[in-house]
Amino acid sequence: MAAIIANHSPDLVMFDVPPPFESVGLEAYRKTWNTFFAWSSGLAVFDIDDLNVTAGEDVAFVVARMRCSGRDHDGSRTDLRFRLTIGFRKIDGKWTILHEHHSIPAEK
Repeated sequence: MAAIIANHSPDLVMFDVPPPFESVGLEAYRKTWNTFFAWSSGLAVFDIDDLNVTAGEDVAFVVARMRCSGRDHDGSRTDLRFRLTIGFRKIDGKWTILHEHHSIPAEK
């Protein structure tokens, strides 16, 4: 968990796919990972399909299309495609994540 939350701001705001949809602060962010780990029965793999970075001197953002593959507790395989946007700010010389937004395409 320490590696997951490293480089995140204490007042991070995250918009996520599963409820609660919006998490503010590291403790709330950490709880969203508990939801993820409760779903996964083992190793989950994150793959980047496309990644674009826009950066200035002290502000940057990343947009990506990604996949998360893993197995549910019943053994069935899941391959979730999702979109990710991350907002950064350089604070004391270190890029810090201030905002994450995960979304999945709406199905017709």
